[in-house]
Amino acid sequence: MVIAEYLRLRHHKLSAARPFSDETKALRTVVRTRDDIVRLRVMATNMLASLLDAFWPGAKSLFADVESPIALEFLTRYPTPASADHLGDKRMAAFCTRHGYSGRRTPADLVKRLRAAPAGITGEHHTEAGRDAVLALVTVLRTLGTVKKGMDRSVASHLNQHPDGRIFTSLPRAGQVNAAQILAEWGDSRTAYDGPDSVAAFAGVAPVTKASGRMRGVSYRWACNKRLRTAMTTFADNSRHESPWAAEIYQRARKRGMDHPHAVRVLARAWIRVVHRCWLNHEPYQPDRHGGLQRLTTPPPLAQAV
Repeated sequence: MVIAEYLRLRHHKLSAARPFSDETKALRTVVRTRDDIVRLRVMATNMLASLLDAFWPGAKSLFADVESPIALEFLTRYPTPASADHLGDKRMAAFCTRHGYSGRRTPADLVKRLRAAPAGITGEHHTEAGRDAVLALVTVLRTLGTVKKGMDRSVASHLNQHPDGRIFTSLPRAGQVNAAQILAEWGDSRTAYDGPDSVAAFAGVAPVTKASGRMRGVSYRWACNKRLRTAMTTFADNSRHESPWAAEIYQRARKRGMDHPHAVRVLARAWIRVVHRCWLNHEPYQPDRHGGLQRLTTPPPLAQAV
């Protein structure tokens, strides 16, 4: 009833928001599915790492990433400590050659690391159960890896078909996946936001200010689109390695005493103002038209004359 009364009294000040297009809905579907698959892969990787800590620490110590293709091949061939009892330098060298190992460690070093690792839980029944668990998680990780590659291709395809795709891919260090993540959550409805501040609040990079009388407090914004916040802060953190303007904003925030996540949110809020203008104008980001960047990189007239 309160909402209905509000609409009755203020309908003349409200405008109907255009719903997202079919291209945006399709992009959001594949992007969110890909992100969920990545989370599942992280969960499966942590499960495998925890299992190896208890069952076979040596296999975990061989390679940098337990979910890497070479590590999964090793666990498929040697799923238990007993299966690797006769593994020597020559067999390790043959294994590395067969699977194209390109790490810095020699086969002899790998064998030494395997033998130097502490022993895991032993026992006939536990060995059989551990082998089944290792092979099951290896199968899950391989499947998720294959599915993720397919979703990466689908995300890139839908991004290229989206009318606003070129706007977000033009941002420095955005790439294909991160640009798709931002666009999928940002949307293409130009009437959905009052301005860049609304986008910043929706993305969770603007703080919440509460004031009452002489009291005023600024706190972290918890209620927001968390997927958009993750996408925007990821892009902002990457952009400072290419854009001098972004690096300057980040460094100024750090000098004011902010920690890294806070400084990245400040930078993301600044980027939202730039992206919002490009988005409204249906134009990709152009560094030579970015006033803040040009003021930072262009020397003053006096310096040019000298």
